Amino acid sequence: MTQKPKGLSAYVAVTAAYWAFMLTDGALRMLVLLHFHTLGFSPVQLAYLFVFYEIAGMVTNLAAGWIAARFGLTSTLYAGLGLQVVALLALTQLDTSWTIGVSVAFVMIVQGASGVAKDLAKMSSKSAVKLLAPTENGGLFRWVAVLTGSKNAVKGLGFLLGAVLLAMLGFTRSVLIMAVVLAVVLAAVILFMPNGLPKGRKGAKFSEVFSKSANVNWLSAARVFLFGARDVWFVVGIPIYFYAVLSDGTEEGNRATFFMIGAFMAVWVILYGAVQASAPKILRASDRTEGDLIRAAHSWAAGLFFVPAALTTAVLMSTGPETWLTITLVIGLLVFGAVFAVNSSLHSYLILAFTKSERVTMDVGFYYMANASGRLLGTVLSGLTYQIGGLPLVLATASLMVALAALTSGKLNAHITEATS
Repeated sequence: MTQKPKGLSAYVAVTAAYWAFMLTDGALRMLVLLHFHTLGFSPVQLAYLFVFYEIAGMVTNLAAGWIAARFGLTSTLYAGLGLQVVALLALTQLDTSWTIGVSVAFVMIVQGASGVAKDLAKMSSKSAVKLLAPTENGGLFRWVAVLTGSKNAVKGLGFLLGAVLLAMLGFTRSVLIMAVVLAVVLAAVILFMPNGLPKGRKGAKFSEVFSKSANVNWLSAARVFLFGARDVWFVVGIPIYFYAVLSDGTEEGNRATFFMIGAFMAVWVILYGAVQASAPKILRASDRTEGDLIRAAHSWAAGLFFVPAALTTAVLMSTGPETWLTITLVIGLLVFGAVFAVNSSLHSYLILAFTKSERVTMDVGFYYMANASGRLLGTVLSGLTYQIGGLPLVLATASLMVALAALTSGKLNAHITEATS
């Protein structure tokens, strides 16, 4: 059926709110990582700063699916934006005179609140696509690809914004500015959000969160390993390696290094988002059956394995100047980002294809709980593997996790979906 204008208006409003949130989310991650690295935090301590963020995401996604089913998607979207404002304001109270232990504990708690906020906003936005997207001519894949791809491009800009703000304004003023801007966006969304999203149902039970669909469960398992493979190098390993290679230890050199690391992370995520948005065209989705796309999830994950495996080999065999290795890593990780983006976009489409409209928030919440589990695993391993074995162990771990993502993707049953579609 043709999408109603009010549905399109609601989709635009949800997308705009999600963009604003992810801009601050990307900026905050870069601000926290670089600021605390310059204060002398070790790779493992830096990873700890994000642990509660990911744990909170796991718990939130399970609960958020039920909360949205019970109280409506707009409620969870507003709650996510509002909680992020509170988390940003809390970070302005950080005192540099505190001990490292106190600082780590405080930031972990605040990052946990930010993790809750992020996954409330994400679950609301992704579930809205299932309910608002047109169903004909691959409309669902196109709409989810646009939302997911544009979100990641905006988050990439956030990485660059965070590095620039840190260099220009310092940590506290940067966080305060972001809190004010996001509060304005929240007020505008509340005032102008059109109708088009469900209000919730009183009979929703929390037990409904756990899916009985084998495809949903296998896809969720693949998501754990896929995002673990990204975050094992993305969160701590590569940024700290680049900082060690590029910085000369002076204040001016540190600022320049912030810009370069922030620019790389921004370009990587923007490329990732652009490819995600283009995934339906890359996969020729409009000309393929849903079963074909399910099988493609396995083949694209298998192809991704060769990128971190090749980078691991390059690092182990490198004996020349660090400049050439850095260039190799940059190119290789950009290739990883492009192939990873197709995998991620396929997953984002398939979870919506596998679920039914009446339990979309439940299945999406469960799936993104798995997503947060993968990020948590990758975050912890990022600091741990870099501290134990440096970059080679980081990249080897990423290779192993991609291999596991390919194996679990191969368990998806295309025939069940084809028989019921």
